Amino acid sequence: MDQAFIPLLNARLFQLPERRKRFTEVVVPGAEKLYGTVIDKNWIVVSRRSFEKEHPGARWRWSLGRCPGSGIAQGFWAEATVPARLRSRARGLRADKGLWPAEQASPSEVRRCLGCESSARSLMITWHFRDTGRSSGFVQVCKHVHRFSDLESLVHRQSPSGPRGKTCAEGAGAGRCRDSGPCPEFSLSEPAAEGDPRFEKLCRCILSSMDAENEPKVWYVSLALSKDLTLLWIKQIKGILWYCCEFLEQLKPEILQDSRLVTLYLTMLVTFTDTSTWKILRGKGESLRPAMNHICANIMGHLNQHGLYSVLQALLTRGLARPRPCLSRGTLTAAFSLALRPVIAAQFSDNLLRPFLIHIMSVPALVTHLSVVTPERLTVLESHDMLHKFITFLRDKDRCRDVCESLEGCHTLCLMGNLLHLGSLSPRVLEEETDGFVSLLTQMLCYCQKYVSQKKSNLTHWHPVLGWFSQSVDYGLNESMPLITKQLQVLWGVPLIRTFFSDILSKKLLENQEPAAHVQPASPQNVLPVKNLLKRAFQKSASVRNILKPVGGKRVDSAEVQKVCNICVLYQTSLTTLTQIRLQILTGLTYLDDLLPKLWAFICELGPHGGLKLFLECLNNDTEESKQLLAMLMLFCDCSRHLITILDDIEVYEEQISFKLEELVTISSFLNSFVFKMIWDGIVENAKGETLELFQSVHGWLMVLYERDCRRRFAPEDHWLRKDLKPSVLFQELDKDRKRAQLILQYIPHVIPHKNRVLLFRNMVTKEKERLGLVETSSASPHVTHITIRRSRMLEDGYEQLRQLSQHAMKGVIRVKFVNDLGVDEAGIDQDGVFKEFLEEIIKRVFDPALNLFKTTSGDERLYPSPTSYIHENYLQLFEFVGKMLGKAVYEGIVVDVPFASFFLSQLLGHHHSIFYSSVDELPSLDSEFYKNLTSIKRYDGDIADLGLTLSYDEDVMGQLVCHELIPGGKTIPVTNENKISYIHLMAHFRMHTQIKNQTAALISGFRSIIKPEWIRMFSTPELQRLISGDNAEIDLEDLKKHTVYYGGFHGSHRVIIWLWDILASDFTPNERAMFLKFVTSCSRPPLLGFAYLKPPFSIRCVEVSDDQDTGDTLGSVLRGFFTIRKREPGGRLPTSSTCFNLLKLPNYSKKSVLREKLRYAVSMNTGFELS
Repeated sequence: MDQAFIPLLNARLFQLPERRKRFTEVVVPGAEKLYGTVIDKNWIVVSRRSFEKEHPGARWRWSLGRCPGSGIAQGFWAEATVPARLRSRARGLRADKGLWPAEQASPSEVRRCLGCESSARSLMITWHFRDTGRSSGFVQVCKHVHRFSDLESLVHRQSPSGPRGKTCAEGAGAGRCRDSGPCPEFSLSEPAAEGDPRFEKLCRCILSSMDAENEPKVWYVSLALSKDLTLLWIKQIKGILWYCCEFLEQLKPEILQDSRLVTLYLTMLVTFTDTSTWKILRGKGESLRPAMNHICANIMGHLNQHGLYSVLQALLTRGLARPRPCLSRGTLTAAFSLALRPVIAAQFSDNLLRPFLIHIMSVPALVTHLSVVTPERLTVLESHDMLHKFITFLRDKDRCRDVCESLEGCHTLCLMGNLLHLGSLSPRVLEEETDGFVSLLTQMLCYCQKYVSQKKSNLTHWHPVLGWFSQSVDYGLNESMPLITKQLQVLWGVPLIRTFFSDILSKKLLENQEPAAHVQPASPQNVLPVKNLLKRAFQKSASVRNILKPVGGKRVDSAEVQKVCNICVLYQTSLTTLTQIRLQILTGLTYLDDLLPKLWAFICELGPHGGLKLFLECLNNDTEESKQLLAMLMLFCDCSRHLITILDDIEVYEEQISFKLEELVTISSFLNSFVFKMIWDGIVENAKGETLELFQSVHGWLMVLYERDCRRRFAPEDHWLRKDLKPSVLFQELDKDRKRAQLILQYIPHVIPHKNRVLLFRNMVTKEKERLGLVETSSASPHVTHITIRRSRMLEDGYEQLRQLSQHAMKGVIRVKFVNDLGVDEAGIDQDGVFKEFLEEIIKRVFDPALNLFKTTSGDERLYPSPTSYIHENYLQLFEFVGKMLGKAVYEGIVVDVPFASFFLSQLLGHHHSIFYSSVDELPSLDSEFYKNLTSIKRYDGDIADLGLTLSYDEDVMGQLVCHELIPGGKTIPVTNENKISYIHLMAHFRMHTQIKNQTAALISGFRSIIKPEWIRMFSTPELQRLISGDNAEIDLEDLKKHTVYYGGFHGSHRVIIWLWDILASDFTPNERAMFLKFVTSCSRPPLLGFAYLKPPFSIRCVEVSDDQDTGDTLGSVLRGFFTIRKREPGGRLPTSSTCFNLLKLPNYSKKSVLREKLRYAVSMNTGFELS
C-alpha cells in the first residue's frame, strides 16, 4: 500500500516547524508520531514516500497489536517499521509503551480477532489506544477503510462542502488534498455539536458498510460477533444511536437540509434496533438471529430509558402539527415503526403501552396522516389488535387518569381524536368493546371538562375547541386543530351513533293504521302552499305509528338501561366540554330521524309508571344511577330542542319529521310539569352545577316548543296552564317576595292565565306610579306637564315638546290643549280624555305607511319599521319618540289599534337575543311568499350553483337597484349545496334584523324608557300584541252594558238604551260590533281585563240638540229622559262620539228601526270623531 488512513480521533494536531510545513505531525496517545497530510476532519493520509524521505531506509505496513492493560481490546493500526538506527524515533511501537511489536501479530490472529478474512484491500479498523500515563481510555469509532482512491471519492462525495478554516498542507502524489478545513477533535465521550458534519459522515459510512453485498468483513455489525468486541460494540452503537436521537430532537423537518438528516438518523435507528435488514443473518447466519435480536432488544431498552418516545413525539409533532405534513412517507414510516418496536417486543406490556399512548398516540392527527401517507402502518396496528389493547388499558380509571394528567387537556384531545379515528377503521372492535370505549372517552372528556371555563379571566386561555380553558394551551397545535376536529367528528358521525345506540335503533316503534288525530288548522298567515307537501312523509312510511306516551315497565338497573345511560353521559359530557363545536355535535346527533323518537320511547318505558315521577325522584337522589338518568333526559332535551329549532314549519307541521305533533303535545306536557315541579319544590332556588344545567336544558326545550306553539298552534287550548296553581296563591307569594313565585314569573309565566298576568302587569305599573308620586292622594297631587298642540301640526308639535321630557315626566300626568288653525284654544277640559285623543292621533299618524316610518307586511298588512325610513331627517330620534308614545299608551292602559308584525314584537320582547332564536321561523310573519321561495332552496335536489345565486340581496330602493352583501364580499361568493343553509339564515336575518337594526334599536330604547323589560317578559308575542291593541276575542256586550255610564236622562231601562243593546246583540254582526267599539273608543278590540278597566269608562249621553248647544245634564233633560218626553224629533241626525272620553252621543230616536239605520251608517262611515 502506498498510504495509510488513520482516524484522527483523540489525536492532538499541531504544525511542524516551517521547514516541514507540508506535513502535519499527528500524535496519537500511546502510539508513534506520524507525518502526513490532513485530507478531512477525520482522516490523515500518510504518504510512504513522504515518510521514507523523512526517515531514509524506513518501511511500514499494516499490523495488529494488543494492549496488555485490563479492559483494553486489541485493534489495528498503521505501523511504520524503521531501521534499528532510527529506533529511537519510533519508540512508540515498543511493548513497554503499551503496544506489542508488529512482528508478534500473525494473520491467524487477525482472522481470529476480526471473525473474518483479512484483506489488504478492505479492512475494518478499530483503534483502541490508551495512554498508560492516564487513567481514562480512548475509544475510537470504527471506520470502513478502502483503498485511497475509493476512500477519497467517498469522503468528498458525501461531504461536498464543509466549514472552511485553516488550510492544511498539500500531500504528495495521489494523496493530494481535495478539501481543506479545520480539524477539530471529536470524541464519543463528549457531546457532538449540532450541525457537525463529521457525525453525519460517520453515520453514512456505517450505513454504507451495512449495504455492502457479500462483504462480511465490511459489515459494521460483524464486530458484534467477536466475543471480545461485543460489549464494546454494543456500548459504541448505543452512544451513536443516542446521538442520533439528540439530533432528531433538534432538527426541523420542514427545512430541506434538516429533513435529509432526519431521514439519515432515523435510518440509523431503524437499522440497529431490528435485525430484519442485517445481511449477516442471511443463509447460514440465521442461527445467530436470536442472539442478535437480544442485542437489539438491549439497544432499544437503552434508548427507551433515555427518552426515545419523547424524541419521536417532538419529531412527529413538528412534522405533523400542521394542515399538510412535512414528513415524507419513508420518514413517517420509520418514525412510527421505531415507536411500535418496543411495544411489540415487550408483548404490549402496560409499562410500554403507557408511554406509547402518551407520546405517540397524542401526536396531533397522527392516525389521519398515517392513513393518507403510509396506510400500511395502520394495517400493522390492526394486525396487532392495538385498538383493543388501548381500550383494555385505558378503561381502567386510574390508568386513564394518569395518562390524561400526563398529557393535559390539549393533548388529551389529540389522543382522543386518534382513538376515535382508529375506532372508525375498526368497527368490529367497537361493537365488541362499546362499553370500554364509551368509558374511556367519557373519562377523557371529564378530565378536560374540569378545566373548561365559562368566561375569560386572568387564569384562562382560549382554545378553538374547548373555549376558555384554565390549563396552559399549546398554541403550536392550532394549525392542526381542523384535522383534530375532523377526527372528533367521528364521535357524532352516523356509523358510531348506529354502533352505540344499536339497542335503541334496532327496536321498531309500534305502528297504527289509523290516521293521526286531526291537528288544529294553522292561522291564515301561516298557511303555505307547498308542492308535494307529503312526499317525504309518504316515502318514509306508509302507516302512522302510535303516539308515544309514558307507560313505564322497564327496570332502571338493567344492563340495557345502564348501557344507554352511559352513552348518553358520554354525549352530554361532550356537549359541555367541546363548547366551540357544540352545534356540530347536536347536528350530528339529530341527523338520524328515528333516534330521538326512539330515545323518547325508551324514556317513556323507564320506571314503574314512566315519565315524570321517575325523574322527579332522581332529583332528590344523589346516586350515580340518578345522575345518569338525568343526563339521558338532558341529552334528549338538548338534541330535540336543536332539531325543532333548525326545522322549518313545513318539516314540523306537515312532514312531521322525527316527532308527530301529538307527541310534541305529550312531551311539552311532561316538560311543563317537570320544570314547574323543579321551581315550586324549591330545587331551582339553590341549584348549581349539574342540577342547574339540567334545568336550563329542560327549560330551553320547553320554551322552544312554547314559542313554536305561539307562532302556530299545535297544542290544545289551556294546554300550558297549571290547574293546580291558583293565581291568588301566586300573587300572595309575590307580595311576600317568595323566591319560587318570582322564578315562576321569570321562567314559566305561561302557566298563569293570561288575564291574571295582565292584572299583575297593571299592579306593577300602579305600584311604580305610587312610588314615583304620580297618583292623586288626599295630601298631594302629582306634577302635571302641560303641552299645547296645533291640530294641523300635531306630530311635529308633539315630537318637539315631548322628546325633551325626562323619564319621570313622561310617566307622569300630561295635559294637552289643542289649538285650531286660527290659533284659538279649542273648548274642553283634559281629564285624560284629550291626552288619549292626542296619543291616538299621534300613533295613527306615525304608523301610517304613507309616512314611510313604518311599512306593512305582504298579506296580513302588519307593521314593522321601514328599511328606507332613513330618508327622514333625525329618523332615529323619531323612532325613539314613537317608542315612548307606544310605551306611554301601554303604561296608561290605553289600547291602540296598531297591528305589529310578529317578528318585530319578538325583537321588542328581546327574543332575538336567545341562542334558540331562528330568523327563518319568524320569516313568514314578514313575507310568506318569500319564505316559501327561500325554504325551497333547502329542498332543491339539484346543484344549487346552477341557480346563479350569491351571498347577497338585490333590492329596489326608490327606483334604484341596490346590492346588499350578506357577508363581506358576498356578491362574489356563489351559493352552493354546502353553504345554502347558511344563505337561508343570512337572508332571513338580513331582511328582519340587519335592514332595520338601527330603527328597531331606537324604538326599543324609547319603549323601554317607559316599560321595564321584565314587566313584559311574562307575555308571548301574541300576548304582547293583545296588551298593546286589546283583546281579539268577541266583544262581551253584557260586560260592556254592566260598566256603562248614562247621561242626559238616559238610564238602563230607557227605551232607546234597550233598543241599542238589542240591536248590537241581534242585528249587528261581530265585525259591525267591532266597528261600533272603534267608533266610540277608537279601538276595535275590548280591553284585556274587560270593560271595567276601560279608561275613561264607556258612557252614553242623550242628545236632544246639536252638539254646540248641548250643555250637558240639566234637571229638565233628566226628567224628560226619565219620562221619555221628547223635546223634538231628532230627525235625520246621526249618532256621534267623543273617543277621547269613550262617549257615545245618542239622539232620542222614536223608532228602533231609525236607531238601527242611523247607528249602522254612523259606525260604517266613522263619523263624529269630535271633541265634546
